[in-house]
Amino acid sequence: MTTTLISGGNKSLGFETARRLTEAGHRVVIGARDPERGRRAAEELGVEWVQLDVTSDESVATAAKEVRERFGGLDVLVNNAGISGHLGGVEDVDGPRMAEVLDTNTVGIVRMTHAFLPLLRESAAPVVVNVTSGLGSFAVRSDETRIEHSLPTLAYSASKAAVNMLTSVYAQFLPELRVNTVDPGYTATDFNGHSGPQTVTEGTDAIVAMASIDADGPTGTFTDRHGAVRW
Repeated sequence: MTTTLISGGNKSLGFETARRLTEAGHRVVIGARDPERGRRAAEELGVEWVQLDVTSDESVATAAKEVRERFGGLDVLVNNAGISGHLGGVEDVDGPRMAEVLDTNTVGIVRMTHAFLPLLRESAAPVVVNVTSGLGSFAVRSDETRIEHSLPTLAYSASKAAVNMLTSVYAQFLPELRVNTVDPGYTATDFNGHSGPQTVTEGTDAIVAMASIDADGPTGTFTDRHGAVRW
């Protein structure tokens, strides 16, 4: 059975991804920063959970140890946890605001990949899915027909552009893994006050697809539910 860990799995895209992958036959473990929320979500989904704060080296290391001890290994890592950060004017983004978003959205993925890599390397078909955004695509943001073009998401966009580069480099230098990045698209979640036109099911299409590939699947790609996304 494929064992899959989803960070930020107690709500929104992470929760729906957990539901769908469980239905597909994965043994799903959700990571949640808040233990009570994690416990409630796991009970509702019928999955396992671990306490996990991607901004804490100690928390991530402890979670990796717990996953090994309780489940024996890991096949799929979905790096979903993230924050939107400041959504006002770009002039209001100072060093601490930028650092907070980068620490969660970008450095958090490095912490997770570093800690869980030994477990993934023991899998016959190790997969990493990094959840990014069209807001982190240079091509998408420069397209005046796209909603992303008009949004002053300085810290968030920078963090997701960095996630895209992390994915590309990890895929190149960890060839035994399948490492891909996916854009859920403009989905109705807590991030946007549930204003997005897509449902969470639609928003998780690309995540679920890339979490379901095997050892012969693609690596180093950037996709959404419609196909390839320009970097």
